[in-house]
Amino acid sequence: MNDHPLLHTVRAYAREFIDLRRDIHGHPELPFGEHRTAELVASRLRAWGYEVECGLGGTGVVGRLRKGGGPRSLGLRADMDALPIQEETGLPYASRHPGVMHACGHDGHTAMLLCAARVLAESGGFSGTLNLIFQPAEEYGTDDSGAVRMMADGLFRKYPCDAIFAMHNMPGWPRGRLVFREGAMMASSDKVGITLEGRGGHGALPHKAADPVVAAASLVMALQTVVSRNVDPQETAVVTVGALRAGHANNVIPQSARLELSVRALDPEVRRLVEQRIEALVHAQAEGFGVTAQIDYRRGYAVLVNSQEETEFARRVGEELLGAGRIERQGPALTGSEDFAYMLEKRPGSYLLIGNGEGDEAGACMVHNPGYDFNDENLAIGAAYWVLLARRFLA
Repeated sequence: MNDHPLLHTVRAYAREFIDLRRDIHGHPELPFGEHRTAELVASRLRAWGYEVECGLGGTGVVGRLRKGGGPRSLGLRADMDALPIQEETGLPYASRHPGVMHACGHDGHTAMLLCAARVLAESGGFSGTLNLIFQPAEEYGTDDSGAVRMMADGLFRKYPCDAIFAMHNMPGWPRGRLVFREGAMMASSDKVGITLEGRGGHGALPHKAADPVVAAASLVMALQTVVSRNVDPQETAVVTVGALRAGHANNVIPQSARLELSVRALDPEVRRLVEQRIEALVHAQAEGFGVTAQIDYRRGYAVLVNSQEETEFARRVGEELLGAGRIERQGPALTGSEDFAYMLEKRPGSYLLIGNGEGDEAGACMVHNPGYDFNDENLAIGAAYWVLLARRFLA
């Protein structure tokens, strides 16, 4: 199969942006601390003729480019932040900052969109308004993340978008394969802290105490029934107990025990149901063991839902660029989470994946792993996709 001519055009730019990606990789910055990355992005956008605003949502950058008289406006978003992980890749361009690395490929996402930005600025091919959104703090994990703060600072008021799109690399899929999904694509993500308060005592005299450890152990098992016995088997939800902390000595019954949960769902109603069942179950279990419970239920990212029309449009662009055999029209939903969900609550659009590698391919290491690296062979494909999508949307 012959490559689309646009891929040949973009590959002529690729080396510059692979080097740029590796520079960003070597200088990772945590959420809301992306000062160097933001300045790098802004300086290049200005050099290519974009109107640039910095500081949106803290460290966010928006570049706007108008061409022709077309009335439509498009938003393309890339994330910029890194993770608090110690890199173990051994790469020559590995992180220079101990305990911080680009373990999710946001360096690649930023470089792909910058490459597309230069091609579109120099060769045009569209009529309308292009808004390039470089977002901080996607990994923040709460409803005060980078997407939320950028919108609170007037993102869509200042830069109206008829539709918005974003892309994320995905290990486990063949390199360069584009994966689309209409409807719910990524799960909500909530954090739950549960404190069980009992009555401490001597380990030899348990009848004189109210043991929060036994209550916590029972609760861990009971929580497994929230999904298996309350959620429709055809729906998706996850309740994971990631931490249980209690006591310090083998002969002391502690005063309290603490559980930390990760809760996910692919439907807002299921999300509400799971929250209700967890709260009811926790208090019932606590009462049964003679202890009390306090619940700190922290809602995180919303369910990410791709709109039908925009997803079908995104598929058509992918098929035009790569051919039907190199795209997945309706990939599986993911139980990971993504704060682009908040933008999709305000504007129609679609979030897609680009395969980072599978099996023995480079890039197959899963994200959020100290051995992960973005697959640079994807850079030209991802950038070409953005260029073609912008030209087709702003035709």
